[in-house]
Amino acid sequence: MTAAGNSEHLAEFLQQLTPHVRARLLAELERLHLLGEDIPHSESLIAALRAEFRNTGPNHYRAGNPSRFFFEPLEPVLVNGAPERTNSGQIARGSLGPIWSLITEKLLPSMADGYVESARKVIAVNNQAEARRLAEAFQNKVVTYLDGVLTTDEGRATVRGGIEFYTSSHATFDDLQKMLRVMHGRHELAEFARALPTKITGLEGDHLARMLDLLNALRARRAEMIPFALVVIGSRLDRPWQLMHLATRPAASRAADRIAAMPYSAAVSMVLDQIDDRRLMLVDALKHNRIPHAKEILAEIHEIDAAMRKSIALDGTDWGKRLQELMAAVDASLDAEIDSIPSDHQHLVHVLETFRLHKSSHGRLGQLVGKGRDVLTGWWHAASV
Repeated sequence: MTAAGNSEHLAEFLQQLTPHVRARLLAELERLHLLGEDIPHSESLIAALRAEFRNTGPNHYRAGNPSRFFFEPLEPVLVNGAPERTNSGQIARGSLGPIWSLITEKLLPSMADGYVESARKVIAVNNQAEARRLAEAFQNKVVTYLDGVLTTDEGRATVRGGIEFYTSSHATFDDLQKMLRVMHGRHELAEFARALPTKITGLEGDHLARMLDLLNALRARRAEMIPFALVVIGSRLDRPWQLMHLATRPAASRAADRIAAMPYSAAVSMVLDQIDDRRLMLVDALKHNRIPHAKEILAEIHEIDAAMRKSIALDGTDWGKRLQELMAAVDASLDAEIDSIPSDHQHLVHVLETFRLHKSSHGRLGQLVGKGRDVLTGWWHAASV
């Protein structure tokens, strides 16, 4: 079938689906893409769906939409990854659609209709203060409802089943629970965020002491906000991996058990997550021939790996095991990209294959960051010929 025939067949298929189903299909395809899943022949389908919903479809999160004001307290902890990949202080932006649909269509439809109607009127005249007041009133109603329904097994099953009507991601239910915690502590989290510098150039010395003081004050008021506060700090760090200093520096020791006993030891796991996030970024950069960006990502991965090994005695620890697994995954992803090089570039394959001889991902990655800069640059120039 020709490309034109394929396009026509695809358009006919999509038109057989309702707009709501098409929106859900797009959300699921994008979620799988964020998970690193390679779905054959999905590019044209995603492109067609994105074009539809970019031009005519609903966008819940534009500045002029009531849902944007409802979810505004979550903004500092929202991430663009899949719900399955969020940590204890993150909420996937992709979870907001299913959660909003659940609230407005199944849980509190009448209250939601009233909120949306009132909010649209004040948004239309650019009365943002009143829009936020209305949003907070509706937030309180949603929080009160969820606090009640999630206390029973039956209620939790009902809410979980409601979410699964809108997405196949079981992790969206976890994001709903995190949303509820943030809503409870939204004022304290906002106050914490306002006290932070817009950019944190380094988590050392006075900067580190200031962050620890702010975290201690927040922990005394709302301890459940700490994972979200750590995410906010990490998002403002020039070098996000320095987040782990909040655990390693106060411990005054490389011993993993001592570091794990620190109040903000969750920062170490969050830094480990950064390696896997960058692995997916690396794969995407290599697939799209963004070689300079790929080199930057490799350098960042190596920097995180080296910093963790320097700060923590990892041998025999869960953190050490996870770091080893993550670096092996980076190694495997690089192997896959080597194997995907076209046959007419076998000379580049031969050069890249030499990195397989290194006994560890740590050593191999160091070689790639160092010697591999020229190889990747050569690959780029060769592929351009």
